[in-house]
Amino acid sequence: MNATLNAPQAPVADAAALAPVIEFKGVGQVFTSSDGSRVEALHDVNLSLRRHEFVSLIGPSGCGKSTLLRLVGGLLKPTSGAVSIFGMPVTEPRDEIGFAFQKPTLLPWLDVLDNITFPMRHKYGRIDDGDKARAQSLLETVGLRDFARKRIGELSGGMQQRAAIARALLHDPDILLMDEPFSALDALTRDEMSFELLRIWSERPKTVVFVTHSIQEALLLSDRIVVMSARPGRVAEIIDVPLARPRNLATLSDPVFTHLANDIRVKVFTRKPE
Repeated sequence: MNATLNAPQAPVADAAALAPVIEFKGVGQVFTSSDGSRVEALHDVNLSLRRHEFVSLIGPSGCGKSTLLRLVGGLLKPTSGAVSIFGMPVTEPRDEIGFAFQKPTLLPWLDVLDNITFPMRHKYGRIDDGDKARAQSLLETVGLRDFARKRIGELSGGMQQRAAIARALLHDPDILLMDEPFSALDALTRDEMSFELLRIWSERPKTVVFVTHSIQEALLLSDRIVVMSARPGRVAEIIDVPLARPRNLATLSDPVFTHLANDIRVKVFTRKPE
């Protein structure tokens, strides 16, 4: 008799936990250039992301990584195919999404606290005590508790990016879209911010879509890495990251980390356009 027939069965996972939060089905995106020519940025992208999963997008410049974020964020409509969140088509920006850009885009005439609460003031015309309390809590989370009333020009680049992340988290979004948020930082600050993001994500779980050109950054942060082909961007490969969490400095010297980094580097830099 097959022994597996009598083996205890593993519990069935919660279907809601396994259902896609973000889904791309046959997504294509074509832009029209200033000279009237058509540029195909994405072609037949199919991808599903689970709740509270950290997924990084990597690939050569111009492969459509940032375009994918804009489609999820409702800032673009796909030329073909469909993008959905929780099974509903994305047709406009939604409240369950937070966005962190390459640059902090903070307002220099406001202090840190007012910058964090600005989106609520802009949307509703006011902020209440609950908004202020959440903002203060987020300042604590990102290590800026003592800088609430400082002007933006008084902060370092890393501190400004922390403030931008706090702003993106103010309305407690379930989805966080991050478009190379650390690219303008020096190498040491970038590493510091990667570990800071890991800590914040563990304390406040989100479904994160993270665009980066750094293979090391993607490996340190991600549950899965989506490797995009050269333009027109397609999903060339999806890599599961087997590194245990929580991750720390020792993770960077793990032989598995080094092997994966080398493997991904070869795939990104030697892959031919399809």
